[in-house]
Amino acid sequence: MSPEERRKMIVQAVLPLIVEHGAAVTTAQIARAAGIGEGTIFRAFKDKDELVEACVHEALRPDGMLELLADIPLDQPLAKRLTEAADVLSAHLERIGAILGALHASGRRRSGGPKGDRQESFTRMREAVAELFEPERDRLRLSPEQLGGLFMSLLLSRTRSDQHVVAVEELVDVFLHGAVTAK
Repeated sequence: MSPEERRKMIVQAVLPLIVEHGAAVTTAQIARAAGIGEGTIFRAFKDKDELVEACVHEALRPDGMLELLADIPLDQPLAKRLTEAADVLSAHLERIGAILGALHASGRRRSGGPKGDRQESFTRMREAVAELFEPERDRLRLSPEQLGGLFMSLLLSRTRSDQHVVAVEELVDVFLHGAVTAK
């Protein structure tokens, strides 16, 4: 196994441990989860902090989520596309929240990756959501790019809210048809 493959394997094994233990995860727990000796951890990473930062970076990466968004069929109704997209995006955001929340709760304050990485990730997500609007471009009041950004903002506010969480289907319906019913 190449050093980069070993690093990736270790990070994948550690992500669930970070959700459970935060920064308090031990190298013994990491070694058991990855099926390696503790010394192997330090041949792949200079220290536990570097491993935790690699985990944060991995959690923030949108690649898998972007692939799922790209797999949403564009020939189905827009409401169904957006509902599927909201489910995919919500799962991704919950994963990020679980990891960053566990690290913060365990006393680790430096997390979240470089701001540029977060901005690039959000831009890529917004562009992927905008693609879902493309088949209706001629019927839209705003550009697909603008609607992608608005939809993402609405979804992000939904995940941060302490209030009653609106079902995805309701959120999509209000987004597409407004808050007021026709009389």
